Amino acid sequence: MGKKGVMPTSVFLTPDCDCRTFGHWQSLMNTPNKLTLARIILSPIFMVFFLMDNVYCRAISLVIFAIASLTDIWDGYLARKYGLTTGFGKFMDPLADKILTSTAFISFATLGYVKAWMILLIITREFLITGLRSLAAYRGMVISPTMSAKAKTVLQMVTIAAILLYINMKTFFEASGYTGRFFKSTMVTQVFDGLVLVTMVVTVITGIDYLIKNGALLKAVLK
Repeated sequence: MGKKGVMPTSVFLTPDCDCRTFGHWQSLMNTPNKLTLARIILSPIFMVFFLMDNVYCRAISLVIFAIASLTDIWDGYLARKYGLTTGFGKFMDPLADKILTSTAFISFATLGYVKAWMILLIITREFLITGLRSLAAYRGMVISPTMSAKAKTVLQMVTIAAILLYINMKTFFEASGYTGRFFKSTMVTQVFDGLVLVTMVVTVITGIDYLIKNGALLKAVLK
């Protein structure tokens, strides 16, 4: 404290400090990380449009999901090619995937296209592992996703894409006055149940594998 009642200027942010802070924020918010955040933002927007029983809204939701999925490919490509990998990106990228896939699965369950209990198991596993990874990150440890976990994400995306395309086709043809047997067949529901069941089993198995492979590290984190 200098003169009575006068706060030293060092307490306030100086121009140099502002520049350093801004520079750190710029390095953190690089293009791959921006794409990752865009995927998170697009997830609830997708859900809003998808749940509207309208052919145009469903088509828009399909486009939104496709764009969000492409950001997952593009952010990883840019991060690897230009050396823009960050701890923030390693944590947020898989989290963004989980938010996008969970939003889609919840939307399908809401409309009755998939079994809710399967979706519950998938989402429980996803956010349990994410919670553990968050705790590890808080302790200064970054646990990167395994190859099996990445394959699981691809399987989830394929399952979601198949169901999403079917629902869009059904909405379009019904709006056009076509009510064929294909869209009323119970076989389609059985196929979807099978797809989601396989996805659920793989998701749970990769979660167990994740815990086993990182068991020692997780024990250290939980102490």
